[in-house]
This record gives sequence, C-alpha cells and structure tokens, in this order.
Amino acid sequence: MNFHLRNFSNYNSNHIEGNTLTYGQTELLLLFGKVSGEGHLKDFNDMKASEVSVRMMREEAVNKQEPLTQNFIRTLHHVLLREDYTEYRSLPNGVQTSFVIHAGQYKTRPNSVITRYGDRFEYASPEETPALMTDLVDWYNEAEKKGELSPVELAALFHYRYIRIHPFEDGNGRIARLMVNYILSRHGWPMIVVRSRKKQEYIEALHQTDMVVGAVPSVGAHATIKQIGSFLKYFEKLVSKEIQTDIDFVTRKDEDIWWYDGEIITTKSKNTARILRMMRNAPNITYAELTTSLGINSSAVQKLVKRMVEKGYITRHENGYWRVIATSIV
Repeated sequence: MNFHLRNFSNYNSNHIEGNTLTYGQTELLLLFGKVSGEGHLKDFNDMKASEVSVRMMREEAVNKQEPLTQNFIRTLHHVLLREDYTEYRSLPNGVQTSFVIHAGQYKTRPNSVITRYGDRFEYASPEETPALMTDLVDWYNEAEKKGELSPVELAALFHYRYIRIHPFEDGNGRIARLMVNYILSRHGWPMIVVRSRKKQEYIEALHQTDMVVGAVPSVGAHATIKQIGSFLKYFEKLVSKEIQTDIDFVTRKDEDIWWYDGEIITTKSKNTARILRMMRNAPNITYAELTTSLGINSSAVQKLVKRMVEKGYITRHENGYWRVIATSIV
C-alpha cells in the first residue's frame, strides 16, 4: 500500500506541475531506479527527488515530539529541487531574461500567477516572506497544541496560508502538498493525492477562497478557518474519498479488483480483469490466445484491449510483450 500511495502521490503532484513522465515510467523509476521510453532528464530527476522528499516527510511526521520548523520546510525544498539552477524566460516585449532558482532558500524575486480569468494574482513579497513564514510555523505549532482544529482543518488552513505566501521561487505547489500529508500523517490520517486530471477542481477551490479572503497576500497568509470555507469543503471531500479508497484497498480481496492511478478500476465487463490477469501472467500472450481463453470473438477482445491501452492500464512493447501498469490488490 505504501508503494502504491507514494507512486500515485509522486506521479500526480509532479504532473500538476508539468512533469511529462507517464504513470508507468514513474512506477518503474521508483521500483528499479530507471525507466524506458522517452522523457526529459529533468523530469526523471524531479521524480526521483520527489520520492526522496516523500520519504523524508513521512519520517519527520512520525517524530511527533518535535515541532514543525522553517528549517525542515527549507530542507524539504532543497531535497525536492536538488540544486540551484537557472531559469530562462521571454518577457512580453520579446526580450530574453534569466534568473537563478535557489534550492532551500526563500524567494528573492516577486512571484505571481495569471488566473484563468486573466487577472494577475500576487503572492507575498520577498521582503515580507520570512516574517510571514515565521507566523505560519508559529501558528501551526500553537494550533496543534490547542487542538481546537481537526487535523483536516489544520492541513487545509496551513495549505491555503502557505500558498498565499508562495515562499519559494519554484516548487511551492509540491511543497504545499507534501506539508498537507506531513500534517495528516502526523495525526494518523491517510495521505491524500490531488490527481493531475482533477487539477482544475483544486485550482478553482483555491480561487473561490481567494475571492472571499481578498487579494492582499499578508491577509491571505493569516486567513481564518471560516474564510476558507470553499477550499475546506473541497479538501474534506478529498480526504473522505481517500479514506474510502483506502478502505476498499484493504477490505476487498477479490482477485478481479484492480487499482490504477489511485483508484479502484470499475468496469462493466469482468473480461477486463481477466485480460489484465492473463497479460500479467503471460506477457507474450496473443490475441488468438486471449480469444480462446475468454470464449468471446476476436473483435470484442480487440475492443477491450484497445480501451485498456487508451486508459493506461496496459502498454505493449515493440517486441510484442504486454506490460500491465494497473495493479491487482491481491
């Protein structure tokens, strides 16, 4: 279960930020330290660093006697980014510019985002960032001691306040999601995954909350639990779904239950699970052999296989061998 969760978490969190590795490549990378197929070197390195960051986060979360520190957040960021690097960008007037992204250091340049509505949304300035991060960490440690907020409320509010600061020049989204799982794991709750295909739901929940809280970064960095109602509602739904998924994973032992991209595969035809099982046991199985074993016509088999390839459950190598990406619970 831990491997599946780390795989889903790494794949989705990095894909939200534009990583190009497929789900299968991510799984291979985490299992064997290498992948096959195309991909940018930076994407491979980012995914490896993400896996190390998740392990580091989980180890730190277990140590409940130690309070959260800014040093831990900066160290997590340094591990995630690995090293300083130069970012090249084109200005609106066509002029090329560049600047250095510093791993583990707070931003030295202003940062902002253009919303899907065309507005520029500013984050905290470099000058106010250290003080706001001090406030954030101090608030979290105090709120955790008081126990007035549930772990879910703590994680959601920390996430929102952190995002409004955007303390680093890159990697803020990934750090925010790591910190959410740090808080949940610290209190015995399951880790959550923001799936890349549902990125817009995540962004919209943040946007709706921004509309309530207002555009001033320092105000957003001190938002209250009442102000973040839209994001909290989204977040609670996400946690609830993750808990149900974990229950399904643990309790359902049917051989025909398969898992892909953080969710149980549900299909109308039991033949889908049978094909997955046969391909896993015999990667060189042919269409003719599948047709004979299933007792259905070849056209139906080809349609099922095509659909499974499109959904990412399976891939076929150039040598004709099948690779099953989906995972059986048993």
